[in-house]
Amino acid sequence: MRLSRYFLPVLKENPSEAQIVSHRLMLRAGMIKQAAAGIYSWLPLGFKVLRKLENIVHEEQIRAGHIPIQMPILQSADLWRESGRYDDYGQEMLRMQDRHGRDMLYTPTAEELVTDIFRGHVSSYKDLPLTLYQIQWKFRDEIRPRFGVMRGREFYMKDGYNFDLTKEDALHAYNRHLVSYLRTYERMGLQAIPMRADSGPIGGDDTHEFLVLADTGESEVFYDSAVTDIRLGERDIDYDDKAQCQAIMEEFTSLYARTDETHDEALFQQVPEERRRSARGIEVGQIFYFGTKYSEPMGATVQGPDGKQVPVHMGSHGIGVSRLIGAIIEASHDDKGIIWPEGVTPFHCGIVNLKQGDDEADEACDKIYKALTALGLEPLYDDRNERAGGKFATMDLIGLPWRITVGPRGLKNGVVELTSRRTGESEELSPEAAVTRIAEIYERTV
Repeated sequence: MRLSRYFLPVLKENPSEAQIVSHRLMLRAGMIKQAAAGIYSWLPLGFKVLRKLENIVHEEQIRAGHIPIQMPILQSADLWRESGRYDDYGQEMLRMQDRHGRDMLYTPTAEELVTDIFRGHVSSYKDLPLTLYQIQWKFRDEIRPRFGVMRGREFYMKDGYNFDLTKEDALHAYNRHLVSYLRTYERMGLQAIPMRADSGPIGGDDTHEFLVLADTGESEVFYDSAVTDIRLGERDIDYDDKAQCQAIMEEFTSLYARTDETHDEALFQQVPEERRRSARGIEVGQIFYFGTKYSEPMGATVQGPDGKQVPVHMGSHGIGVSRLIGAIIEASHDDKGIIWPEGVTPFHCGIVNLKQGDDEADEACDKIYKALTALGLEPLYDDRNERAGGKFATMDLIGLPWRITVGPRGLKNGVVELTSRRTGESEELSPEAAVTRIAEIYERTV
């Protein structure tokens, strides 16, 4: 993309309404624009990152054997009355009536609707296990929406639901989701720690939240610092292997890590003193096992091996896709702007032409742009007739991980400058070598 043809409404000043870094930088970088309190329009740069995160979530869910569907944003209130959960959300649930006087609601989560789908089409244990998921807009009418996309009213979320014959099978689904989420976050350049949490209105006794450590986090967390040294890395995982998934779950959850709702000071004191930590955390996902909480009242049963009808065991699993963008920025920025990890950057590389209109500089930039594009990469070429300082400031603000700077002086020596946004380190390379280096970097992130 050529910046002269792109819609990137960056702001020079900090917006007065933005209280935290991610909200401030998303507004300044032209990623979002507030449409109403807690509701945002996603502008091209923000929408591009949102889609990148969504694709990673899809890829890891499908890798784990989960099946994507799409459910409506509006639901019938009758399903929620059937489950007994209609009043649990209180005023956070946006309720309405259609023209026929039927009670409807704007989806905050979809346990009831997916259970209705299941009970209408699945009748035998032979069709289990089954996990369905969607990535869809949700709405919760927060009394005080703030912090931009971190605590908005409208948000984009992956929500998945497993159906299993037994508790043992459902707990394997729980572990499978935990492992798939760990891989998802690591691909996004995040370390999200699974922590024992409270189930809230979803219900159930088994639940873990995934939290990214950040000063602006809404949750107080307590943990053993050794948990931050664990990585999933490049392990070859068989999601059908119950023992392997259980072992990974135990590896990541055996060390103390809890949110303030479930914190146990006596257990925490058993952690060696030098490893005890308390901090703030941003929730970016949560998994639940809640047994037959929904299947029993809603009649979601299957015929078991003995011919008897039994309610299925269920769990639900969510990732806040839009919230993740804020979490990534909170965890990866400096005083100049955003620093995107390579796995989620909106453009793979920025190209800055120091002297737009100079034939040699223009030609070199065009060649680099076309070479990167031919390799399947997406560069953002700043071809505007602006001062170099303004171009650098824009690139730093929007946070592309790598920048190729092209100017007449360097070209006389046959070189361009390749700069890392994260470290600020630069090196001079031939234009061809710079393209090769960028390609090698992103080949390692696939």
